[in-house]
Amino acid sequence: MATIRDVAKLAGVSVATVSRVINKKGYVSKETEEAIINAMKMLNYTPNDVARRLAGKKSNTIGLVIPNIINPFFPEIARAAEDTANKLGFSLILCNADNNREKENQYYEMLINKQVDGIIIASYTAMPMDLLSLMDRGMPIVALDREYNGYEIPSIKGDDRLGGELAAKHLIECGCENIAHITGPMYIESFQERFEGFEKILKENNIYKSQLVKIEELSLKGGYEATKRLLEEVKEIDGIFAGNDILAIGCYKALNDLGYKLYDDIKLIGYDGLESNINYLEISSVAQPMYSLGKYAVELLVKIIKEEENITKEKIKLELEVVKRKSTIGKQNRANKKVIS
Repeated sequence: MATIRDVAKLAGVSVATVSRVINKKGYVSKETEEAIINAMKMLNYTPNDVARRLAGKKSNTIGLVIPNIINPFFPEIARAAEDTANKLGFSLILCNADNNREKENQYYEMLINKQVDGIIIASYTAMPMDLLSLMDRGMPIVALDREYNGYEIPSIKGDDRLGGELAAKHLIECGCENIAHITGPMYIESFQERFEGFEKILKENNIYKSQLVKIEELSLKGGYEATKRLLEEVKEIDGIFAGNDILAIGCYKALNDLGYKLYDDIKLIGYDGLESNINYLEISSVAQPMYSLGKYAVELLVKIIKEEENITKEKIKLELEVVKRKSTIGKQNRANKKVIS
């Protein structure tokens, strides 16, 4: 069955332009309109009733679907998204999917029924076709903290491959040679890219050891259990890069329970930069601009809702910052190092 994306590709225009012709809304040149109508005929494409209904009635409301509200990374993004939405005249509906794909899909249907104008999706379980299906139904979409490589899905995230490189370089600069990596599921692009950046730098320095990489669930327990297993298998570990700060906190607890001294025995760096949960523990982190991620995601979505051209394929990557704390540099004066992607 042909989709609106198929029509856009055949006609050589954007999905937003096809949407304008279908809904008779906004300016489209006569020549472009004819090309789109011909493409629809050739593909036997019938506009989706839901898409037309959504286009005809605006609610000034957007949805934000997050995977786990317990992870402080997402409430910070939600706060920024709500602030920005309100400034732009929109209300925000927050949906916590609990890393459950079935629950997530139920939220999509609920948001469509509520006639939201668009959805920001931060998900560890959503597959590309889930998002493309929503787009085919006329729903403006922005993926947050995932890029969906190879698919024309607008997204915004930090430069995770660079982040992995920065974490590895920092540990090497701190004198580490036997460096472990605790990461989340590799089917999530962000964790795959962080690993690839980490792997690249260690291989360049001839210190990469595949047995020091552990894949775990994204939880305190996951970080704790992976750290215990690593130290049971290899006693010489002197540095650990945790794929996010939640894993890093679990790692911190395991090191403490096993009698290791942070910094003196093993240096530890996390990822995300959760001030409220990491700062008092003095754990270094590759910090993402969480507020900016939420802010820019809403701004990008609103542009798509307003059918501005040349943005439906947008893939944005934001700055990262290595925040150095006691876990890697001891009690010396701590300074931040900003790197622009």
